Amino acid sequence: MTASGELLKDLVGIASVNPRGGPVGPGLGEAAVAGYVRNWLAARGVRAELREVLPGRPNVVATVPGRDPRFVLLESHLDTVETGGMSVDPFAGTIRDGRLYGRGACDAKGPLAAFMLATAELAAASAAGDPPPFGVVLAGVMDEEHAYQGVLGLISDLDGPGGEQVAGAVVGEPTGLAAAVAHKGCVRYTVRTLGTAGHSSRPDEAVNAVTLMSRVIDHLDRASPGVPPHALLGAATRTVTRVRGGLGPNTVPGRCEIDVDRRTLPGEDPIDVWRKDREELTALIPGRIEVDEPFTLDYALDTPAASPVPAALCGALAAAGLDASVHGMPFGTDASKLARAGIPSVVFGPGSVTDAHSADESVALADVDLAARLIVQTVRSISSDGSVSSDGGPG
Repeated sequence: MTASGELLKDLVGIASVNPRGGPVGPGLGEAAVAGYVRNWLAARGVRAELREVLPGRPNVVATVPGRDPRFVLLESHLDTVETGGMSVDPFAGTIRDGRLYGRGACDAKGPLAAFMLATAELAAASAAGDPPPFGVVLAGVMDEEHAYQGVLGLISDLDGPGGEQVAGAVVGEPTGLAAAVAHKGCVRYTVRTLGTAGHSSRPDEAVNAVTLMSRVIDHLDRASPGVPPHALLGAATRTVTRVRGGLGPNTVPGRCEIDVDRRTLPGEDPIDVWRKDREELTALIPGRIEVDEPFTLDYALDTPAASPVPAALCGALAAAGLDASVHGMPFGTDASKLARAGIPSVVFGPGSVTDAHSADESVALADVDLAARLIVQTVRSISSDGSVSSDGGPG
């Protein structure tokens, strides 16, 4: 078994399902996998520590010094989604035809493994007298799949007294080894129709909230958000993701609710988007529609492709004969939070988002190995003045 296979098998074998605000219990939370990452790196001479964000739920942060006091941040999350309905053993790390299967294999323990391998290689070279131009901070963060508390805690650490000066970041997610400098944001909210409940034998004496909601859903299906498309991301979207209504088979429902997922583009403020949607939807049936405040807010990402870290990553991709163009992704990541904190960020990693959260989630181990080599090349090709060298050495 390759080094990446052994490492990723271990990572997948440690259950780290996000408890989504609930108590931490067996298989829930990130403490066990964070401890493994710290110990694995420490055994290879990398200074690493746990930094608790919520009780029993730490980030793990490791540092490799470079010649410049600034650092490149490699950030990937430790938590996974739930395992219900999986068709493979979620924690066995089964390897078949060069792919490793299990929950988190590509989202995002595959990228995390690549970052760990790259960090260990850079640390070994540094110990031998060849430090990278910039240092590296590797952060495995908690809670990406729910409320982003891990990356927010990391930003607080970086901004605090003695915090590292970060020149740019690579955020690990399954992008198919593409450099993604843009992704959509989102705002999610609940819409409620208010009818009048009654007996289903006398429907004319009631107001059916489900029927009212059908008009809302039809409107959302037909009406576009009305903003220009983004060059890398395409159109903004608005999707009904959940419906709740009705009390029994012989009762006209007096209330019905839907959840709406609105994917935003760079330049859109999620709160402004929600306010506009609220005005639009409540006008459909005056007095019969309520729109709750958002229960999820996230911002879009739009990093300039010429920023040093994305440019260096694209150079590494070109040198490897891979697609060196920049891309956009429809899903959200921790990168948008880092970018809003002033850290230019690019999203990158092995695996496909179509495999993430899937019943047979997997990643190609060859792509994990390749991602690690590309990260080493990326870090080594940035010089202290922020320019990018074409030969993988200091500019």
